[in-house]
Amino acid sequence: MVINNLANFFTLIRVFLAPIIFICIIEPSLHIPALLLFVFASFTDYLDGYFARKTNSVSVIGEVIDPIADKILIVFIFFGLAVYLHSYLIAFAASMIIAREIWVGALRDLNARNLNSQATKVLYIAKIKTTIQLFTIGVYLIGLALSNMLILVIADIFIIISVLITLYTGFIYSYNTFQANEPNKQNPGL
Repeated sequence: MVINNLANFFTLIRVFLAPIIFICIIEPSLHIPALLLFVFASFTDYLDGYFARKTNSVSVIGEVIDPIADKILIVFIFFGLAVYLHSYLIAFAASMIIAREIWVGALRDLNARNLNSQATKVLYIAKIKTTIQLFTIGVYLIGLALSNMLILVIADIFIIISVLITLYTGFIYSYNTFQANEPNKQNPGL
């Protein structure tokens, strides 16, 4: 069962909170609850890692669903922000982020089939990418909660930075994959 430990439970909380936060973003009177739920969801990201390490219950399923839970949360919130703010920038950025995730997922599948999972092993910069995406969302939600346009403009700058780092990590995974899967030129029979 997926909820075989506390770490996986906290991971799944993010998945369940994502559509709730989306709804809170769409309704102006719920911007403060959206921010509070997002802070709680972000805290569960810390808690799942903490409990997995503390109880030594790191599992394969946990390693798989944790980044997926982050992506689900990020996608729901970015699309909620794009709809509420009528922002082509946020919609485009979210689309780029999703496209990169699909692309990297395909690369991971290719590498798994070729027994070369190291080429798409999670990089430290990819963790920074997720942190910047979550920080960007936090800035947007603070701007909405305070009804402050200047904060929203600052968030727009961070979303551009988020997309650039996201694309860069996708490039690194692509480069590593195609380098690792390049046929041996010295011995074409391999």
